[in-house]
Amino acid sequence: MAHFIVRQVPIEQTRPLRHAVLRPHQSLDALAAHEPPGAYAVGAFADDDRLIAVGFVGPDGTAPGGWRVRGMATRSDARGQGAGRAILAALVHYAGAHGATRVWCNARTPARSLYERAGFAVVSEEFELPEIGPHLVMELRDPAESQRPSRRAARAST
Repeated sequence: MAHFIVRQVPIEQTRPLRHAVLRPHQSLDALAAHEPPGAYAVGAFADDDRLIAVGFVGPDGTAPGGWRVRGMATRSDARGQGAGRAILAALVHYAGAHGATRVWCNARTPARSLYERAGFAVVSEEFELPEIGPHLVMELRDPAESQRPSRRAARAST
């Protein structure tokens, strides 16, 4: 497993990787337009300080306590090394520590197992987002109880 550090980053720093991995058909300005105010963003950095994975979370939902994970992206050459898992753990931990009672996302269908391993459950039928692909709504109830940050995510908050 590769070595990396997860730490909070300005959301602007996540845009180039999100653009390259998730939405190459959109401009960076279009990506920014979908970022909620006050979102908490984290990045995983390799030993050479390359940004290899990102994600962000923020309050979102019709009921109080709903938080949404968005923008989860990992460089193709860094996949399978635990960076995405560490990013997700840090985001869920942050949301739980800030009052989230439900954390949800529109997960790309190929990423389903990442979320399931973190305790998320599928709560929708598969749906297609134009130019992006098939997705599922997934959620995690009681994130403060069900998630503990990994050692890497915990190091990011120190």
